[in-house]
Amino acid sequence: MFGGGGMNPRKMKQMMEQMGIDVTELDVEEVVIRTGDEDLVFEDAQVTRMDAQGQQTYQVVGEPESREPSAAAIEGGDGDAGDDADDGIPEDDVALVAENAGVDAETAREALAETDGDLAAAIAKLE
Repeated sequence: MFGGGGMNPRKMKQMMEQMGIDVTELDVEEVVIRTGDEDLVFEDAQVTRMDAQGQQTYQVVGEPESREPSAAAIEGGDGDAGDDADDGIPEDDVALVAENAGVDAETAREALAETDGDLAAAIAKLE
C-alpha cells in the first residue's frame, strides 16, 4: 500500500494506529471516474479508505477501461441517466445548488444553465 521499503505489514499497521490513522479495505464491484473527456471504469478494483484527522482518502488500484463519457449513461452505469431534465443538467447538481444557495430548484437550474453547469459559480451567483 505505501511501499514500506520492506517494513513488516503488522508493524506498519501498528504505527498507523498509533498515529490515529484507520485503513479499511472496501469490497467494491466497480469504480467510475468521470472526466470531461472520458470515463475511467475500474472492474474488480482494490479500494482502500484511509481515515486520518477527519479526512477520508481513497486509493484505487487496478487497470481502468477508458469509455466515452456518455457510455456509462447509455449502459445505465450511473443509474440516474433518466433523472436529468431536457437541459442536461443533473438533478443532483440542481439539488446541491438549491440547498447550498437556499433557493428553489428552478432558480438553481437557471443559475447552472447560465454558468454552464459550474456548481461553485452557480452557488456564488445566487448568494
